[in-house]
Amino acid sequence: MGRLLQMRSLTATMTDQPIRTTVVGSYPVPDWLKAYPARSHLRDAVMVVLKTQELAGIDLLADGELYRFDLNHPETNGMIDYFIGQMSGVSTEFTAHEIAAFRRDPQMRFRARPAGVIRGPIGPGTLNLPDDYEAFSGLTDKPLKFTVTGPHMLSKTLVDSHYSGREDAAMAIADILRGQLQEIDAAAVQLDEANISGHADEAEWAARAVNRALEGVQGEKAVHVCFGNYGGQSVQKGLYESLLPFMNALEVDHLVLEFARRGYDELDALRGLRPEIGVGLGVVDIKDNGIEDPNLIAKRIELAEKRLGAGRVQYIHPDCGFWMLPRSVADGKMRALTEGRDLFLGAS
Repeated sequence: MGRLLQMRSLTATMTDQPIRTTVVGSYPVPDWLKAYPARSHLRDAVMVVLKTQELAGIDLLADGELYRFDLNHPETNGMIDYFIGQMSGVSTEFTAHEIAAFRRDPQMRFRARPAGVIRGPIGPGTLNLPDDYEAFSGLTDKPLKFTVTGPHMLSKTLVDSHYSGREDAAMAIADILRGQLQEIDAAAVQLDEANISGHADEAEWAARAVNRALEGVQGEKAVHVCFGNYGGQSVQKGLYESLLPFMNALEVDHLVLEFARRGYDELDALRGLRPEIGVGLGVVDIKDNGIEDPNLIAKRIELAEKRLGAGRVQYIHPDCGFWMLPRSVADGKMRALTEGRDLFLGAS
């Protein structure tokens, strides 16, 4: 009960700002952690990540996802393999025939191999998200959000030799996530979905799986709709207008959306978003090493408010995670994020 009350207190603190700053999740893995990946060094590295965000004035912090990084899968920073590799019922060893079957799927051309093959009922295995959160949640007094890859994305990277299709596999994964996420008392829980953006025709079952995974979450519920950051490259092609059925079907408090790289021509599409779903606006381009001028960020917020209405934007953030950038660039972008927000609020 004490932890729950603490979470509620942190959530209340977050609401003091009309527009809050946050990050999407990942942070560049320090070189010294790659060289010496001991548990104690990981804890020290997460403290650095959290303190860096605090100094930059970020309102809603993330742990940086450093413990998920896998040198064998650097293109995705562990956002897939960390989860799949620990689940029972999924084998990470597969035959040449299974690899060939995966490569025939045009939706997965950005991966040479599947993340795994489903050979039986999917279970949590050794995946322990509450333990992941507890390991670092005491390292800051500021509100924290916990990020996790969503069930639609995870199901799309698998070869299914057990269920009747991806929908069933996604729901099985969603049940695992739901059982663990509801135990986490973070101020916010964010699901990252990086495949639906190019496959709006799967909106119905993708949204159903996401909603199942978020059932029982104690804090704010968020979904990051990502167009891909595979080795620094966009993967999916799609439009927010076509994704409205998916986004409107979500039972969430806010969305985390890309705009800085894509441009802001699609803002008008968000007028069709249910008013109770808050807009998280991407104002920092993570595929460019240039650090944005705070004045530019303020102008981007102003443009969004003019197009969507005052109070519609609840968060500003980078387009995606920082993992591929130099640390100095990521840190500079976070400072610019806060300074730009403050400039906007001071002028409004």
